[in-house]
Amino acid sequence: MTTSLINDINHFWGGDIGPGITGDVQPVSGTNRGQQRILRRLLTNPGDYIFQPNYGAGLPQWVGRNLDVGKVTALIRSQIMLEDSVAKSPAPQITVQQLSTDLTGLAVTIAYNDAATNKATVLSFNVSN
Repeated sequence: MTTSLINDINHFWGGDIGPGITGDVQPVSGTNRGQQRILRRLLTNPGDYIFQPNYGAGLPQWVGRNLDVGKVTALIRSQIMLEDSVAKSPAPQITVQQLSTDLTGLAVTIAYNDAATNKATVLSFNVSN
């Protein structure tokens, strides 16, 4: 089964569940499904899912701390490679930067190939308090 055949509920991190055209919940598949799953994994703290205690990267925990770019990049890489939507080759390119000198957040850009379509995909987001 490929990722393009699987649907999730349309729910990007920090937003509302997307309503469908009939008033039901809206499904999401393909690249959008993969991106919302990557965000959920990276922004969830380890231990928050009681049935999967190792799920999540906990990127919000880096807000307010000095950024160790190598450590955060490795953390992101190890977590996104667990998602079926991220192609293993070519390897994803990950950029992590501190948003400001007062440590108020991170800027993350992940360039990867979607596993279902093999198309180059970019996911950029900020993590802040």
